[in-house]
Amino acid sequence: MHLTLPKRPPLPGHHALTALRAQLQQNPLVGQTLEVLHQYLPSPAPALAALDRRVPVPVKQLIAEAPLNRLFADAIADGEFDDFENRRIRLEVNGGQPGVTLGFWAGRLRVIEGPGEATIRGSLAAFRTLAERRQDPDQLFFQRRLVIEGDTELGLALKNLLDSLDWRLSASP
Repeated sequence: MHLTLPKRPPLPGHHALTALRAQLQQNPLVGQTLEVLHQYLPSPAPALAALDRRVPVPVKQLIAEAPLNRLFADAIADGEFDDFENRRIRLEVNGGQPGVTLGFWAGRLRVIEGPGEATIRGSLAAFRTLAERRQDPDQLFFQRRLVIEGDTELGLALKNLLDSLDWRLSASP
């Protein structure tokens, strides 16, 4: 499944930024500089953790549940998530925050409060790589960029399900 966000008008300066990005990507020195900055700049996780603690669960539910259920609507309708009925899986960034616990009840993915039976933990970069499907999920786990704790059978079942589905995240306008 391919999720495409609705078209929106470009922001002022969008075309200039796009042109600048294209020029910068052609310059190898810029790419190397950005890579070094990426490695040594502080992680955004503490700022996200502070924000995560202040956002109540009902707001997280409002923001996340509908898009998740749309993204996986075909798989849910086909019964692919039925083995996860009444189960809880937590996805969290290294250090425990931010994180989200997901459950599957009555044919819908739900954002819930509390711990999961299984926890999949990793860096923001590892989760982004997984979501964008830029690397085989098995490699992310073998390289220990993502780790499953708790009920590993449940965590592996989710990893295998996500790996078997045809879905793509796309934020392109």
